[in-house]
Amino acid sequence: MRPNRILHPELARALATLGHTDIVLVTDAGFPIPAGANRIDLGFYEGLPDICDILRVLRQEIFVEEVHFATEVRDRNPDLYANLQEIYTGAGAVFKGTTHEELCADYAKRAKVIIRSGSFNPWANIALIASTDPFAWFSPESNTKVLPAYEERRRLMTEKVVPALA
Repeated sequence: MRPNRILHPELARALATLGHTDIVLVTDAGFPIPAGANRIDLGFYEGLPDICDILRVLRQEIFVEEVHFATEVRDRNPDLYANLQEIYTGAGAVFKGTTHEELCADYAKRAKVIIRSGSFNPWANIALIASTDPFAWFSPESNTKVLPAYEERRRLMTEKVVPALA
């Protein structure tokens, strides 16, 4: 057993395969997961596990540069929106709004892994765009110029910026 690490073997394996820009889609219990998708089904009872519990664990396990979700979350599900802000404060991730239809039609087909929760939380379908550690790839001792996007992610992390939909 690995203390303080993901115990679910399929989930741990799937996360280990992620590369920069791969999509991890974390969904509510009713999300229409496409046939043939790399589906990891964690939902076993209404609300268990909750999507926010899964996202909190993933926050500790992977670097994320973008968090995509239906724009309705901000105005129609403020508790979920506040939870997303709390989870991703200081993560260097940018919030991006989309539609539920786009999550179903586009993101679900492109996702490297889809994790289904037991959540019955409205609009609780979150696409995470995987990233690399912006501090590890460009060391201060190197003569390599840091890309502006990495500089911005470093700033967001260092200043513990609370993300928000634009």
